[in-house]
Amino acid sequence: MRAAPALDLVDGREVRVPIGAAFDVVVVGSGPAGAAAARVIARQGLSVAVVEEGRRFVPAEFPPDGFSAMSEVYRGLGSTLCLGRAPMPYLQGCAVGGTSVVNGAISWRLPRDVYDEWVAADPEIGAAIPWSEIEAELDVVERDLGIHPTPEAISGANNLLLARGAEALGIAHRPIHRNVKGCRGLGRCLQGCPEGNKQSMDFSYLPEACAAGARIFASAEARAVTVERGRAVSVEGRSAAGARVRLRARHAVVLAASAVQTPILLARSGLGGAATGLGFQCHPGVSMAGRFREEVRLWTGATQGHEVTGLRREGIKIEALGYDATIVATRHKETGAALGSALADLAHWANWGAAIRARARGRVRRGIGGPWISYGLGPADMKIVRRSVRILGELMLAAGAEYVTPGVYGWHEKVTDPSMMGRFEEQGPLDPRAYSLVATHLFGSCRMGSDPRTSVVRPDFRHHRVEGLYVADSSVFPSNTGVNPQTTILALAAICGRRVTKR
Repeated sequence: MRAAPALDLVDGREVRVPIGAAFDVVVVGSGPAGAAAARVIARQGLSVAVVEEGRRFVPAEFPPDGFSAMSEVYRGLGSTLCLGRAPMPYLQGCAVGGTSVVNGAISWRLPRDVYDEWVAADPEIGAAIPWSEIEAELDVVERDLGIHPTPEAISGANNLLLARGAEALGIAHRPIHRNVKGCRGLGRCLQGCPEGNKQSMDFSYLPEACAAGARIFASAEARAVTVERGRAVSVEGRSAAGARVRLRARHAVVLAASAVQTPILLARSGLGGAATGLGFQCHPGVSMAGRFREEVRLWTGATQGHEVTGLRREGIKIEALGYDATIVATRHKETGAALGSALADLAHWANWGAAIRARARGRVRRGIGGPWISYGLGPADMKIVRRSVRILGELMLAAGAEYVTPGVYGWHEKVTDPSMMGRFEEQGPLDPRAYSLVATHLFGSCRMGSDPRTSVVRPDFRHHRVEGLYVADSSVFPSNTGVNPQTTILALAAICGRRVTKR
């Protein structure tokens, strides 16, 4: 087990009296965006405070089962929802290091065609952030986090079976590139690596930011950004122990709290303009399980170690999904002795999922008890969802599954014939309520753009109306990307950090 790196950290669980301090820059959020911005800014010699609502976890503290992890390391007990015709849960980490602590470590470069879409819609984005600068920063991220393909030796059967199915169908596929170091394929990424082998922000960028002089205020919720004479001057918050926290920003405030929390913080600060919270996008996901004769034990091996890449331009990205056994068990609806038999058979099941590059847009706004996200998929998006289910089933059967369980209301519970999955694309339901959808990778609720009527920040990450206020997270993305965004978030947030230090 790797020892947890040293961090200059104030633990808000122990802060019971008001505290105040002044820094050049205050960063809200310690996930990939906040950590990348803080690292760049601190290395330029500015003093930096990072405010994080969650607490710090060391590897020995990560729970072994999925449900305990959701209650301890995830926001809202893992039960946060996008509301619409078919409510979709979304998951966010709440810890020092943000969601990077509990994600699958999947690392994708921003596709050039996605960037070209952004620039075609708003050429000023291309002028402010040239592709060459993004490419150079992506190279830095890959080098610094040791991103590399998942070795076959630690892949596990769940990943290797996906490779077998894709090869049989002639669809392009590859081992997933991940930000890990010394991974042994323990299958614990989504609970937090118990050995510290994932290059999450608490093991990589945040220690480097602290080494350059940054200080982290953990277990401290940012409640508002204070503006004086048109300029952001401080962040007001409260420690987990109930004390007021006030951090003055001599130079700038950088919001990196996520595509959900950043627009909420702006609205709570009285900075919620007409575009704030609008344009929310995500990657809706659908999954499928298949029963194999051989043991799969999908809770072992790399949590997510193989992917299908050949359908990306169709808006479909398929990945192997590894889960803790307690999560896998919830897919079974039997009771009594039948449930006991199903649980005894868990080791023979594989689970794969498809992330959809949906075109639908929603809205994030303040609601009773927390954020409200309204989001619904239209017919065109649902056709892609339906096609994804077909392909998932065909892949599993091609890989040797005895049968698959599509999990679609009104469709066959067990399918053994690939031709039946082929018919699903035409005959399957288009009502989103028939599917068990999950929202992953959140974007676009504080979009960048040249028009303040339709965007929240300028193409250089500066807020349109407030000086000294920047947004660095995926809420500024003009659209979803169709691929896992962590690497792109890191690169763009680092570029944001450089824009902060130039002013």
